[in-house]
Order: sequence, then structure tokens, then C-alpha cells
Amino acid sequence: MSEPTLSLGLTEDQLQLRDLVREVVKNEVVPARMELDEKNEYPRRVLEKFREAGIFQALFPEEYGGLGMGMMGNIILSEEIAYGCLGVGTAFLATKLGALPIEVGGTEEQKKKWLPLLASGEKVAAFGLTEPGAGSDVPALSTTAVKKGDKYILNGTKQWISGAGQADVYTVFALTAKDRGPRGMSCFIVEKGWKGFSFGKKEDKLGIRCSETRQLIFEDCEVPAENIISGKENNGFLHALKTLNLSRPAVAAQAVGTGQGAFDCAVQYAREREQFGVKIATFQAIQHMLADMAIRIEASRLLTYKAAALAEIGHKDTAKFSAMAKCFAADSAMAIATDAVQIYGGYGYTKEYPVEKYFRDAKILQIYEGTSQIQKNEIAAGLIKEAASKSRG
Repeated sequence: MSEPTLSLGLTEDQLQLRDLVREVVKNEVVPARMELDEKNEYPRRVLEKFREAGIFQALFPEEYGGLGMGMMGNIILSEEIAYGCLGVGTAFLATKLGALPIEVGGTEEQKKKWLPLLASGEKVAAFGLTEPGAGSDVPALSTTAVKKGDKYILNGTKQWISGAGQADVYTVFALTAKDRGPRGMSCFIVEKGWKGFSFGKKEDKLGIRCSETRQLIFEDCEVPAENIISGKENNGFLHALKTLNLSRPAVAAQAVGTGQGAFDCAVQYAREREQFGVKIATFQAIQHMLADMAIRIEASRLLTYKAAALAEIGHKDTAKFSAMAKCFAADSAMAIATDAVQIYGGYGYTKEYPVEKYFRDAKILQIYEGTSQIQKNEIAAGLIKEAASKSRG
């Protein structure tokens, strides 16, 4: 498969989407972000504004009630919302993450039943893969699903689930053939309110505090057999891999937005703050910090766009470049936010200025949807596989 042509410009439709989202973020997200963060409060009112503006639709294909904006639509939304608040961005994108297993593996009947509800914003979704003992170590999954008549009985616990308790629909991974390890994993569509399905306490987190994080707890939870994604057992590991390959560029875009937000604050402050009788933006030490920050942002954005372009066409290098984009952009966002606090000095360490929040939020980008270390494992595996293939040729 040939490399896609990478266009650095956005189409007219994409520009319109970007401008719409920027306006909504400016009017609805930025004024509310500090209060939502302080109160640890789910951004229900903000998400309702997103629904009214049709922003949820931009996440989904046209045939299922979406706008058909593709991967670049997801990238634009991810960056622009994270620019305002990564917590709101995480709460919003949890629906797309929860929908992806249905998109990549669901039957046509399952897609038609669930995706329009999510595209309209009528319902929101969440993704249930991580467990207390199986974070980066996905093969250590222990949640089970046992077939009993026309139902599956789920037992187990999921950990660190974004949107848990608030979402209506959950895509949950469980073992249907324990002896096969990850190849015995299946994915199920589970609805909030079902008997045997409950939630753990709301986690009190360092950052992204308005995005609720809880456990999913399954105690003899009955799930209709028709809710197994793809209609077949033991396809869950493939669904998970496809989902993460498509979601990681969006997380990279969140990192770009977070870094850009922190950078813009730092530039503005450097132009206004005086020390020794001059603006600190005239100091070479500050200028070099700003230059390094800008380089990281631009490099992260380009790598993210490439990963998105590859993911859109299902290129064989999607996993490698998705991991590269997620790793580099996440590490860059953390470095940029750290330098932004440094440029603000003591003021940057207070909640009076937004760089403190960018700093706390940025850390999660190096952890969720695969740590930076796991991304490097993925990258290295891809490189070694390529080398082996070339040596055989």
C-alpha cells in the first residue's frame, strides 16, 4: 500500500468545523473550566452545548447520523477542545472511544442500532478494557463472560474508566475462552442500569478532574447474546487493537491542543511580564524556551496528521505511527506545560493562572490509552518486524 499524500492544509469543511468548535470552546469551555476542575464536576452543561451545535455528529460517519468528517474531523475536535480544557475533551471523546469497537467490529445491525444514538449526543459511551491487574498488561485480563442460554454472564472489574457512571453505553472486554489468553477475549455492549452492573467511587484525580473516572463492577451481569460485538466470540483482542490504533492519533491531537494552550499563555505572559526593567520576552533564556516549545508543537502536529492519514486508509504502518504520534505529542505536552509554569515563575504555581491546570492535565496524556513506555514497545516491535521483512527480501 502506497504512502498517502499528506496535505498540510485543511479543507473548507474542516476549516468550518474548526471555527465552529473554537467558538463553542471560547464561549462555553474556557469560562467554565476552572470551576469544573475545582468542583470535580462532570461537564454535562458543556456537553449539551456540544450536542446542540452538532459537534458529536462530527465524530461519526454519515451513514450512521454523523457528518462524515473522517479522522481529520476527530483530530480537529480533539485539538481544539483540549486547547480549552483537556478534562472536557476527555469527557467528550470518551463517547468516540466507546463507539470505536462497534465501528470497527460491529455487525451492520449493531451499528445501525447504537451509532446514531451516539452521533446525535442522545446517549454517551465509554470504553471498558483496563482492569486493576491489567493496565499496560492487557493479556492479564480477568473479567469473564460465560454463555448461558441466550445470554452471557459477566463477572469482573474494570479500572480507570473515563465517563464511567455518566455514560449510557459501555463496550466491555471479557474472556469467553480463558485458556486462549487474549485470543479468547470478546467485546460486549452493556447498558447502564442493568442488574449486576455497578460503579466504584469517583476518583479524585490530579488533572482532567471534570472527566469522571470510576470502576465498572460486574457481578453476574446478564448481557443479551446479541450484544456481543461482531456476533462472534473471541474477536475482542482484534477489536481492541483496531480501536487503539484509531484512538491514539486523537489522544496525540489532545496533546497538541494542551501544548498549544500552555504555549499561548506563556508567550502572552512573557510579552507582558517585566523584570529588571524590561519584558522577560527579551531575555534569550526565555526566547530559547519558547522556541523549543514551538518546535515541539509543530513536530507533534505533523506527526499526528500523518498518523491520522495512515489510520484513515488502514495502512500497514498505522500502529507504529499512531504510537509515535501519541508518545511524542504526550511527552511534548508535558514538557511544554512544565516550561510554561517556569516562565510564569511563582504565579505559574498558583490556580490564578491557567498554566497550572495545563500542567496537571498534561500528565495523563503520558499514561492513558497506553503509557509512553508502552508506545515505545509498539514502535520498536514495528521497526523490528520491518527489519526482519527486509532481510528476508
